[in-house]
Amino acid sequence: MHMADALLSPAVGLAMDAVSLAAIGLAVAKVKKNELIESKAPIMGVAGAMVFAAQMINFTIPGTGSSGHIGGGILLAGLLGGTPAFLSLTAVLIIQCLFFADGGLLALGCNIFNMGVIPCLVVYPLVFKPLIAGGINNRRISTAAVVSSAAGLMLGAFCVVFQTSLSGITLLPFGAFTALMLPIHLVIGLVEGIVTAGVLCFIHKMRPEIISSAQTGERTGGAPLRAVSIVVFALALICGGLLTFFSSSNPDGLEWAIERTAKKTAGEVTQLEDAGYLHSAAARAQENTAIFPDYGYAGDPEGKTGTSVAGVAGAVITFALAGSAGLVISKIKKSKRAAANG
Repeated sequence: MHMADALLSPAVGLAMDAVSLAAIGLAVAKVKKNELIESKAPIMGVAGAMVFAAQMINFTIPGTGSSGHIGGGILLAGLLGGTPAFLSLTAVLIIQCLFFADGGLLALGCNIFNMGVIPCLVVYPLVFKPLIAGGINNRRISTAAVVSSAAGLMLGAFCVVFQTSLSGITLLPFGAFTALMLPIHLVIGLVEGIVTAGVLCFIHKMRPEIISSAQTGERTGGAPLRAVSIVVFALALICGGLLTFFSSSNPDGLEWAIERTAKKTAGEVTQLEDAGYLHSAAARAQENTAIFPDYGYAGDPEGKTGTSVAGVAGAVITFALAGSAGLVISKIKKSKRAAANG
């Protein structure tokens, strides 16, 4: 559900950049006051890497000619808590945009809001946490994961439609576009919910305090999280390096909805208006930063190994960025605490 720049006017794109930047600033400030980050820093990087790799695996939606991939917001929030999850997912989206040209540079603020703010900072506290309150078990986790994933993806899909309509540079009618975006993303969200439930239930079996600490905001006790981190990072490498070979080639839910809306309303693919200099500048900048554009590279024109190499590289980059961010914040907190006690 990564938006392209072509769907957005400069005004809407820049406004959403400002909104998402404000959300990031508030999240960093909140995390710096939260003791949970120190215990969760070891898995911030590996969880982000797993979501990056998992997003590369598109699964076919039978009977539609479409495909989908998980967003990962609820999965990360279930492991880390809403705010750390948002920062980790933001790192994933920035890396996808800059290094893999996945999602437009002008649209980055929209993608962070639709795929990060909504599931991690809205749906997780308002839907997921209440559903597992009163006793965490596999049944509650599964119910919360499925309901929250579907709700988060549908809200995000509606925001895509609203931002596109507000921009006014496409020929996509609001009603027709909405009528296709919401059902297809409901199906994608249900599949994501099942995957999220499976991973969270598995982690809960290994280390139940991880899920409970994300729920309560308290520090994780017990032994170091080395075993869980190794398992999660191994899943990231398997997803990025192997399972991407089986990814569906069908258009994703957003691309499918655009094509279907265009055919219903105009009988042809929607034409986008030329939005001018800012779009061109953003495209040139993205071309200069993308080391694996469209998850491939020049030496692999047929894409036989490019996706796999890009998946592993992206997982490692995400691990380094998200993990480093968690460790830096943790060290700052420890230094301030030491200075206050000294």
